[in-house]
Amino acid sequence: MYVQQVFEMAELFGFETRNKYRIRDENGRDLLYAAEQQKGLLGFLGRQAFGHWRSFEVHFFDSARQPVMRGIHPFRWFFQCLELRSRDGRLMGTIERQFSILTKSFHVHDAQGRVVLEVSSPFWRVWTFPFMRGGQERARVAKKWSGLGSELFTDRDNFLVEYLERSLTEDERALVLAAAIYIDLMYFEVKGEGGVINLLRS
Repeated sequence: MYVQQVFEMAELFGFETRNKYRIRDENGRDLLYAAEQQKGLLGFLGRQAFGHWRSFEVHFFDSARQPVMRGIHPFRWFFQCLELRSRDGRLMGTIERQFSILTKSFHVHDAQGRVVLEVSSPFWRVWTFPFMRGGQERARVAKKWSGLGSELFTDRDNFLVEYLERSLTEDERALVLAAAIYIDLMYFEVKGEGGVINLLRS
């Protein structure tokens, strides 16, 4: 499936807006929608000043606009994480950033806190995120080129989400999907953190 960030005109002028996404199948049909829920003036100011360091929630909806699950990002100075909960509040798992210098690294934990998938984006493939278990790639998230204008002047990112292992549980598949948005927010929201310089560095 594909995760496509919805373009906001204000991004052309350097403002961070509420992140919104369309999740589509390989034929371009809408499956889900996701949107950051922090609204109002305080939410706007927090996005401009703190970027991904702030606390926020991302809610997922189906095509009928009914809630499916929600990602909760608490404030943390270190080892930032996204906690994923189902529609009824059940913990599905967490995605937690790991310390690394030359790679983008995080772990996927199940509801019991066990590491079920490990991700480390290689230095030479910084736009590809393999989800590994037992030395084998079970899923993959890859950032796709959005065009020169989008890459330089907006945060409009596109990601391909692939499930390579049929034995992945529903919770694990949901966590991989949520990880695509987590990756975007952690590593590719560049307007407030150095603009084109950070984009080239990423």
